[in-house]
Amino acid sequence: MALRTAGGRFFYFQRNVLKGDRKALGFGQQKFNLHQLGQEFEPKAKHPTSGSADLCLITKTPLATVASHLKVCGVEIEEGPVERSGAVGSITSLYFRDPDHNLIEVSNYNQSTPEGSTKYN
Repeated sequence: MALRTAGGRFFYFQRNVLKGDRKALGFGQQKFNLHQLGQEFEPKAKHPTSGSADLCLITKTPLATVASHLKVCGVEIEEGPVERSGAVGSITSLYFRDPDHNLIEVSNYNQSTPEGSTKYN
């Protein structure tokens, strides 16, 4: 599928159906989770509304480094590290909120979290 921007450029995405009939849009290695109003799944936006965001961003930066940076910035980690499904494979993710309470997921591919490991809070 493709979307055309106001400037006339196109970008391509893939519609994904995940476990439990959850839906997401894949943009290369990035994944945007889609929540249907009234049928949201956890974790979700603090105040789910039409157009609320749940963004999954992939980084090669170790999640411990991301967590340390968030802590210095006064950002509370809501969940993680936890194993999840990414656009192209298994990921390990941290979740936090932006100032508008949108859910932001920062993830690494190919990083495992041993059972019993300490959370980055």
